[in-house]
Amino acid sequence: MSELRELQSKFVQMVGKLIDHAYSMDGVELTFGDAFAHDGHMKGSLHYERLAIDLNLFVLGEYKSDTESYRPLGEYWESIGGAWGGRFNDGNHFSLAYGGRK
Repeated sequence: MSELRELQSKFVQMVGKLIDHAYSMDGVELTFGDAFAHDGHMKGSLHYERLAIDLNLFVLGEYKSDTESYRPLGEYWESIGGAWGGRFNDGNHFSLAYGGRK
């Protein structure tokens, strides 16, 4: 099995943990944004490698788009080995580093 394929499988498991963690928080819900994409992201995006996902965050039914609202999820994601887009002003982005990219 290739390194990329193994990372893709690990990424899916990590996303499952992130979703479980989010739903353990009071009033938090998620919907999917972009996961795998063919275009629409910057060149070299990990979305093209199936190693990134954008999540839509709702707190008590209200959609949150600001990076700070994602901080608890982002810090959890980092604690399990992921790279959080909040470190580069893309709070809803969760990825697994690959080939020097986050």
